[in-house]
Amino acid sequence: MINMFKIGNLSASELREKYGTPLYVYDEVQIKNNISEYVDNFKSDLYKTEIIYASKAFSSLYMYKLVKENNIGVDVVSGGELYGVIKEKIDPTKIHFHGNNKSEAEMDMAIDYKVKNIIVDNFDELKLWAKKAPNIDYELNILLRINVGVSAHTHEYIITAHPDSKFGYYIENEDIFDSIKLIDATNNLNFYGFSTHIGSQIFDMKGFMLTIEKLFELMKKTNREIKHLCLGGGCGVRYTDSDKPLTLKEFSNILIDKVDAEIKKTGIKISELSIEPGRSLVANAGYQLYTINQMKKALNKTYYFIDGGMNDNIRPALYGAIYSVDIANKIDEEKTMEVSIAGKCCESGDVLFKDVKLPKAEAGDMLVVYTTGAYGYSMASNYNRLPRPAVVFVNGSNSKLAIKRETYEDLYKNDLD
Repeated sequence: MINMFKIGNLSASELREKYGTPLYVYDEVQIKNNISEYVDNFKSDLYKTEIIYASKAFSSLYMYKLVKENNIGVDVVSGGELYGVIKEKIDPTKIHFHGNNKSEAEMDMAIDYKVKNIIVDNFDELKLWAKKAPNIDYELNILLRINVGVSAHTHEYIITAHPDSKFGYYIENEDIFDSIKLIDATNNLNFYGFSTHIGSQIFDMKGFMLTIEKLFELMKKTNREIKHLCLGGGCGVRYTDSDKPLTLKEFSNILIDKVDAEIKKTGIKISELSIEPGRSLVANAGYQLYTINQMKKALNKTYYFIDGGMNDNIRPALYGAIYSVDIANKIDEEKTMEVSIAGKCCESGDVLFKDVKLPKAEAGDMLVVYTTGAYGYSMASNYNRLPRPAVVFVNGSNSKLAIKRETYEDLYKNDLD
């Protein structure tokens, strides 16, 4: 009897038969467990806490529905993401609007929905909010995004707080204090606190420790009450055996303990503390399923060709991301072959997984890729006019189509001849 890989109680073959491949699959139970682990452990007796899902990791109406049902906040960075949370009727007080170059149309959209929390990236942006303030009929909380100048130990493309980053007010610049003065002088704007984010896929907590110390030094310089402090996200996840991430409980406890210690050390109090996990909420709940169509022996390599490629997972080509993979219908077979998994895009760089050990494959076998729940669908494209795959959520023995597979007609619906 073939031992077939399962997601929840559904086998990979059952999912392929119903939805086809390539296919993104989310284990809904795992997402809910991840949320619970954060909520249960990111807490203190000294202030309120909030978990805010960074929806750039993966957004869909069904994902926003899970966010709403689990009563956590949501971080959006564009009008498109904001449109989704509005469509799902998420409480506007739970929405945190980020972004380093918000358009005025996006700002107006946020105001119309009465989005409560705006993370302002720079002084020019703040002046636009101040200009719009007379037309705002509620109190808008403004958090200044602070570039603390801490370089996290991660890939250079996902570091967001080195001194020359495009994001935020650099912590040593005086325009932070000019911005607070402008907020105080503007009706309907409320200075609410500071937000930061030092990067993603972080395993070493030293950067977070230094960041918290720097934020408390900044709060001391303001000489005023800081209601809200947001530490961003960044908790690393396991993609391969070489990754050694903290548990969500460990990550939460370390941050809480450090903030509590700084409060006791400095005497500076806050009312609320938040974090914005994205990757660590959804990555390990996500899988990609492909069908292996053809095999090829080159001079020094053996290739397995799959029915997807860099269009549905750009991360390996973009910054050398590495994943763990298996043949789903040969999960217990000996891995005797060293192969590279290539996609169908017309690019030499469309090799998703290089020199991995797998069983000998045949046409029709299924490849499963682990930990693809973050930055897979959200970074997918139609390169080579390839339709984006469907997205399915599995809950035990039940599955739900959350995003339909694109058709060729979808690819040309905006074209004019």
